[in-house]
Amino acid sequence: MPLVIVGVLLLVAHLADFGPFGAWPWWAIGLPFLGAVLWWQFADNSGWTQRRVMEKMERKKLARREKAMEALGLTTRRERHATRSREDAARRSTPETTRHDPRPKPPAEPTRRDPRL
Repeated sequence: MPLVIVGVLLLVAHLADFGPFGAWPWWAIGLPFLGAVLWWQFADNSGWTQRRVMEKMERKKLARREKAMEALGLTTRRERHATRSREDAARRSTPETTRHDPRPKPPAEPTRRDPRL
């Protein structure tokens, strides 16, 4: 596509006699168009274009599936994995002093009531 844009700009500049482009020969103006045709031919014959289309369709299909799973109230495998990873990271980031202490805590002092109440 960039070659086509360059070709159109060169063609417009040539027809308008803008700067040095007005004096260029026609074959020089047509080179970007020829390059675009050759690129499209290569991309189609090598399967590059078809692979890109298939990858795009696959991404759309996965997005549609995840949207349907969310609408049903189900979590996707990726969400479960992300949640599990976040929980593990939170567990690892807590300092050792805040983790569960196996020693029993001393009983709390009973609160005293004010006798005037």
